Amino acid sequence: MPPSRKNNSEYVARMEDILELYAEPYDPQRPVLCMDEQPVTLHRDMHPPIPASENHAKRVDYEYERVGTVSLFLSCEPLAGWRQAPVRERRTQVDWAITMAEVIRTRYADAQTIRLVCDNLNTHSPGAFYEAFDAATARSLVEQLEFHYTPKHGSWLNVAESELSVVTRQCISNRRMRDIESVQKQLQAWTLATNHHQRPVNWQFKTDDARIKLKSLYPNS
Repeated sequence: MPPSRKNNSEYVARMEDILELYAEPYDPQRPVLCMDEQPVTLHRDMHPPIPASENHAKRVDYEYERVGTVSLFLSCEPLAGWRQAPVRERRTQVDWAITMAEVIRTRYADAQTIRLVCDNLNTHSPGAFYEAFDAATARSLVEQLEFHYTPKHGSWLNVAESELSVVTRQCISNRRMRDIESVQKQLQAWTLATNHHQRPVNWQFKTDDARIKLKSLYPNS
């Protein structure tokens, strides 16, 4: 759904903020980190698969049962070609804060500021850290982050959304995983393989392009 005319100025302001961020050169002290999340449905086979034999490939029955969901939290650093895809049982503020804290304390322990691109879910906020940690710890984590929110209906501006499409296609679709351990195993393998190749994201759409191709969104154009 495109933004309404009334909200175009806010949409444009946030869009240009993200586009200018992506246009900057790589800075290890001020890395740009994109994050997004999605549910993963768990499936259980109604009948056990028949193992492969000398004369037959592995046979899997088409019948399955849905047995709940887990949450995939994907972080990616576009210019460094780095991804991380932890899985948690839920997607609350606390789950998000704990996931982000792990990234901050490991990969970005020596960074000056992490410029975080995320959407406007109420779980993606500085307050989430205060739900998960004591005040002093929460404050120290918040001070390491600089939030850059995508505009409403502007999730296409988040590189992590594209990465979720990739991991879904390569790792999740057409696989029946019955528990969180199975999902974690698949995503750990995908993360290791992807990071080994260090495939960066070459974002081509710039602010000048937006002012031409999306001119109708600009209130004073």
